[in-house]
Formats: sequence, C-alpha cells, structure tokens
Amino acid sequence: MKALTFSDFGAADVLEYRSVPVPDVNDGEVLVQMHAIGLNYADIHRRTGAVAIQGKAPFINGYEGAGVVVHARASGFSVGDRVGFADAPFANAEYVAVPETKLIPLGKEVDMELAATVLLQGLTAQYLSMDTHPVQPGDTILVHAAAGGAGQLLVQYCKLHGARVIGLTRSPEKADIVSNAGADHVVLLDHDWVSEVLSLTEGRGVDAAFDSVGSTLTQSLAATRDKGHLITYGTAGGYPSDFDIKDLMTRGIRLGVGELWNHLNSRDERLSRARELFSRLERGQIKARPPTRFKLSEGRAAHHHLEQGKSTGKVLLIPNARF
Repeated sequence: MKALTFSDFGAADVLEYRSVPVPDVNDGEVLVQMHAIGLNYADIHRRTGAVAIQGKAPFINGYEGAGVVVHARASGFSVGDRVGFADAPFANAEYVAVPETKLIPLGKEVDMELAATVLLQGLTAQYLSMDTHPVQPGDTILVHAAAGGAGQLLVQYCKLHGARVIGLTRSPEKADIVSNAGADHVVLLDHDWVSEVLSLTEGRGVDAAFDSVGSTLTQSLAATRDKGHLITYGTAGGYPSDFDIKDLMTRGIRLGVGELWNHLNSRDERLSRARELFSRLERGQIKARPPTRFKLSEGRAAHHHLEQGKSTGKVLLIPNARF
C-alpha cells in the first residue's frame, strides 16, 4: 500500500509518499480502507518532533479518518461496515489497523469526507463548550483561530448554548467566515485586539477564552475577566514565553487544559459523543465548511497549506485512487 511517511523530523520537505507493508490485524482490530484522512496541527507537531509519535521510522502520521472495513478480527464489526475514528494512529495510509474500541460506526447517511472533516474538530468543540467550560446563556466567550475548522465549530457550539461570541482571526476575508459561523463580533489580530475585546466587554473581559494558539496565552489572560476561565487546548503558534501563573492567582482566573483524547476514554464515551455531534449536524444546528482536499501523495503541499495559515476549515488527505 501507499502511505505518507517521514524518517527525519523537520519541515514538510521530510515527508515522503512511498510503498509500505499493509499493517497486520490483531485480535480486536479491523483493517480499514481509508476514504478520507483528517490533517491536524498535532500532525505538524509530530512531524517536527515537538510531540511524540508512535512507531518507528519511517513514521506514519495521522490519527483521524473514515473508511470501510475490509478485514475484521473483532466481534462488533464486519467487512463492509462504514467507520470513522479520531484517535487511532498511522492514519496517513491507504489501509489502517484500528482497535474496535476506537471505531465509530457511520450510518449510510453520513458522508465519509464529512466524518473525517468533523470528528476530531467537532468533538473538540463539543468537549470544550460542554465539559471544560460548560457554556451558559449570557456568557461572553472569546474564540481564537475562529476561521479554522475547530474554531468555526466552537463558535457554533457556544452560540447553541446561548453565549455571546467574539471571534479572533487574521484577515478581513477570514472575518466573513467567522461572521457566517455565527460570531457576534469579529476582531482582527493585526489590531490591538486585547483592547478591542475589553472595549466590547465594557472593560470587564470575557467570561472564558478558548486559546488554541499558545503563544497568545498572556494576551488571552489580559482579555479574561477576574474569576473567569482561560482554556488552552493547542499550541499552533508555539508555547508562550512570558506567561506567569502568578497572574492567574492574583486575579482568581481558572486555567483549563486538556485535549480531546482525555475525553474519548471508553467505547461508550466515543459513541455517545459522536451521536450528539452527528445529531446536531443532521438537524442543521451546526455546519461544517467544505474541506480543502489534497491527494495523499500531495502531503507536503497539504502541510504547507495548514502551516501557512491558509486554511479556512478542515484539510483532508484523500487516497490517490479515491481523489
């Protein structure tokens, strides 16, 4: 089979599209023929060596996708079943061996590319707004990277819970996307955005700030009200160099940290969360922007696209035979 691999850590140029063996399928696993693979910032961090990656060189990145079962050594799944997953390794390949406990069955009405578009980012928006900071009617919420795939879905989840949402983004073009996602206000990062957020909240600050950038954490803290909630769930822009935990203590601000995998800790949890997400999609309560699609062999270009901030939604890798 073909896979997107790398043997050295570094820039996107280390990626290679090459032939590798089809993975063995152990008891309790199924072999999934991939139809669509989600690309995420964590994949960039693994490629650069900033985050650990499973396996050994040549490494196969990726943890999210959707496809069809072609071989099963698990009692709960059969050949032909349509499935997705958000936390199984080695997804950047034509075939992936996935433990049955990590599989999410997909109904015939669920498009494979939609599943790969929303699973990781939609479930992230879900746990952030329902678990990390249960959003309440009347909350004022700040969302970083609001034009990205996770950002747009998080804006929509917060609005569903009755919040007033301020979305941050980089350009006027992306501002329109944030507005269309439902944000009440859009603030551009090339302004003094902290002052603008404080002005929008009459100097009080937001009730909760969802920061996926990392390097902006000190600014997000300044934009959060006393006794508010600062949530960090990503480091797309790197780690903050000037963050001082004493500022949290002085102002009584809670710091929330975590990631989706802390919440996908059982098969029942995966299924119940996926049902909630797909139910909202089916009812039109949340919508996903059409993804940007790359062939699996175009992995370098896909990584460049995501790293350069060009994405306004999900980036998908599609096995060449299905592109």
